[in-house]
Amino acid sequence: MGKKYVFDFDSTLTSVEALDVLAEITLANKPEKDAVVSEIQAITNLGIDGDISFTESLERRLSLLNANKSDLDTLVQELQNKVSESIVRNKEFFENYSEDIYIISCGFKEFIEPIVAKYNIPAHKVYANTFTYDEKGNITGFDKENVLSSHNGKIECLKRMNLEGEVQVIGDGYSDYVMREAGIADKFFAYTENVSRDKATANADHVTPNLDEFLFVNDLPRNISYPKNRIKVLLLENVHPEAFKKLSKDGFSVELVKTSLDETALIEKIKGVHVLGIRSKTQLTQKVLEAADKLMVVGAFCIGTTQIDLDACKKKGVVVFNAPYSNTRSVVELAIGEIIMLMRSIFPRSTEIHNGQWNKTAANSREVRGKNLGIVGYGNIGKQLSVLAEAMGMHVYFYDVNDQLSIGNATKCDHLNELLEISDVVSLHIDDNKANKDFFNKDAFDAMKPGALLVNLSRGFVVNIEALVGALKSGHLGGAAVDVYPEEPISNGAFVTALQGMENVILTPHIGGSTEEAQRDIANFVPNKIMEYMNSGNTVDAVNFPNIRLPKQQNAHRFLHIHKNVPGIMAKINEVLASFDMNISGQFLSTDAQVGYVISDLDKGYNKEVIKALKEIPNTIKFRVLY
Repeated sequence: MGKKYVFDFDSTLTSVEALDVLAEITLANKPEKDAVVSEIQAITNLGIDGDISFTESLERRLSLLNANKSDLDTLVQELQNKVSESIVRNKEFFENYSEDIYIISCGFKEFIEPIVAKYNIPAHKVYANTFTYDEKGNITGFDKENVLSSHNGKIECLKRMNLEGEVQVIGDGYSDYVMREAGIADKFFAYTENVSRDKATANADHVTPNLDEFLFVNDLPRNISYPKNRIKVLLLENVHPEAFKKLSKDGFSVELVKTSLDETALIEKIKGVHVLGIRSKTQLTQKVLEAADKLMVVGAFCIGTTQIDLDACKKKGVVVFNAPYSNTRSVVELAIGEIIMLMRSIFPRSTEIHNGQWNKTAANSREVRGKNLGIVGYGNIGKQLSVLAEAMGMHVYFYDVNDQLSIGNATKCDHLNELLEISDVVSLHIDDNKANKDFFNKDAFDAMKPGALLVNLSRGFVVNIEALVGALKSGHLGGAAVDVYPEEPISNGAFVTALQGMENVILTPHIGGSTEEAQRDIANFVPNKIMEYMNSGNTVDAVNFPNIRLPKQQNAHRFLHIHKNVPGIMAKINEVLASFDMNISGQFLSTDAQVGYVISDLDKGYNKEVIKALKEIPNTIKFRVLY
């Protein structure tokens, strides 16, 4: 005697309550529609939670519908597009296990049978109510002789079915749980993919947010090997809410923490976490990674990755993504704004007004038009700054250690000092390579044009602060705008720098990329990369990993194998697959100096022995069955 699976229909197999949809159809274009639909929904919930009898709930709803038999065809068409996502994803389960699947619903056969027929569930396995009609086809009510029309009718219905074996009930409401409470069902799974009802979840043997979880718990074949709701995502440093929304909507279990965590706290917090999202303050060290027993991927919601031990991540098989382009415009706009503010001495004038002093003067107030802008670091940000500055009439010069093509009329400088000697404003856009520490030192300031201005929106450690203070105090430098510092606090609060209180020095708290638009773009880009990796194995744009993209295969299983880059691993993988008579329908290998990454698509079923053999291949770092 095997297991028997009893499914509810409304808000379980479908994402909606069918009578609510029928109300939308019959009341379309009527002014009272919204009010009536809301009333029907409220009555539905009262009945599902057992707060009123089901008979009363049904009678009251049908009296509000004013529906005709002809409306049911439209309803069926609507419901076909509203089958729950994980049900659609696991259609094969219904087709292969139809002998053991039953539908018990307080809904109506007229619309349930056509929907479940496409999932290989025959009409005789559907237990539901039926409508009554008048001579014009208007729905007048329901068959009151049907056991399911009475209060707690599901109990009597299941009792009469006299099913053998373990009976599991899957539904969203308390009216489904009562079969378990009455002792005629062995387990109740509260299905929360579409709606979570407190009375159902409180009494459930297991809360299942999707069919993947239900199938996983029962060790049944499923489209996704490991349910997404079991994949834990930890987002730190007040990452934009859009990231939380996207990852949660995709089915992951997401926790949002507003601050960064120090090493000790992160070591404790990261246990059991599969996906970590951070910004620039969280330090992902080797010690943290050693404690990360489940970690698969890290998303850096920023440009830089120096806060992450990329080499240690790679050795552990942890893929890292960042957002190299998402906040470019925000940084450039701040640079433009600060160049204008410094040129016009806006900061001193503003401070004077705040202090009650009126000092209208043109002294040290100049236009940016016709001035020379020197850009140090001609990457994405440097190039875009070049375009906007030139549009304002500035002459642009740039210096980069890498060979870069100029944009527009920008002039390339072969040596840093060549740029410094000619520039009225120098804007730094240097990457986060640790070799750039104190790149801009006393020698660089001495080489600058007297009265020139400095803007640093890159990294705090690239500028020697002591040398900058000296250049400002001596008057050799006419002003500076600084957004980044050698040491920055991990959370908002007190901060001290030697630059405080200096005239014509604009200080901002590392907000170059902190605009609503940039954070929203980052919160779209990074989660998309995380989801592509977790859902399909794609590593395109990964910072520390070989880049692979393999299109999803239909009717296939996908294995992901990460290993040390030593000779012969691919041959060993394929030897294992061949020994189990598995045919490869698609495969891709990419390597770098340290690791290799293989995606294999197989066109037939597999057993646990295959998995065990692949994991035991020497030099394997990580292995995962995706679907």
